[in-house]
Amino acid sequence: MSQRPSYAVGTGLFIVLGFATLGYLATQTTSVANTNRGPSYVVEAHFANIGQLKERAPVKVAGVRIGQVQSIVLDPGKETADVKLAIDKRYDKIPDDSVATIFTSGLLGDQYVGIQYGNSSKALAEGGTLALTRPAQQLEEMLGKFFGAGGAADNLGGSYTVKARFTNVGALSAGAPVKMAGVAIGSVKSVKADPVKLDALVELSIDKKYSQIPDDSAAAVFTSGLIGTQYVAIQPGGSPDALKDGDELVLTQSALQLEDLIGKFLVNGSSSDKKPDNGAASSSSSSPRPASTELAATPRSIPGVTHDAA
Repeated sequence: MSQRPSYAVGTGLFIVLGFATLGYLATQTTSVANTNRGPSYVVEAHFANIGQLKERAPVKVAGVRIGQVQSIVLDPGKETADVKLAIDKRYDKIPDDSVATIFTSGLLGDQYVGIQYGNSSKALAEGGTLALTRPAQQLEEMLGKFFGAGGAADNLGGSYTVKARFTNVGALSAGAPVKMAGVAIGSVKSVKADPVKLDALVELSIDKKYSQIPDDSAAAVFTSGLIGTQYVAIQPGGSPDALKDGDELVLTQSALQLEDLIGKFLVNGSSSDKKPDNGAASSSSSSPRPASTELAATPRSIPGVTHDAA
């Protein structure tokens, strides 16, 4: 009888202690997030996708907190989110060509803005804009990298757009990598069905660093591994003229379906199975016969085949 009250008291104390610990951690986290280390200045950054980024999220350089997200606004008519960053004035020498990227702390942690310094001698000023940004990565993109699709090129130096038409794009989607010699040089900008030509029109955004791709190059839809994601591979041609913005890649190869691969495998397998029979038939004769003679032979000359007498 005396043990039950002691168990109840112990359980109650454990629960109270647990709630107290959670409350302490919550207050500590909030205090860290709202810590104002002194005067700050505000700069802007525009992101195509902010993921789960929230106001008061940290702004970091080399993993060290230097400020926080002040506001996130999507203006009507715009396709990018305007993010204002309040940065401690002690860090007033950030080059104006620096790159702002949205990262995630750990696998399922909160998101923050990381700044990677550029090489410009001019520093960001109050009200300035970080023109080079990388949006938050989606789970699909991370899974695509895990399965070997590779990431698309960053295109931080600008890009140009070319088009390609395919009779079948398979599971190709916007954001998929564009590769040349296995290296990502861009990404798929859009995939649309053409109601007139009854094919798929694919727009490819290619990094301007690769501006010397011959205009007779070929584009093909490939799959990374056996069940990986699909991407567009470009095989350079031999033309002296380079692709320009808005050009179309005329030579294309559509995505191969699993049924096509199985069909080719079965056809090749059945062909290889017949070869030993032909070899056995030829070995049974005293001298090899030419192929034309073998094709013209009557059914009676084929071993193992019997016929009724006329």
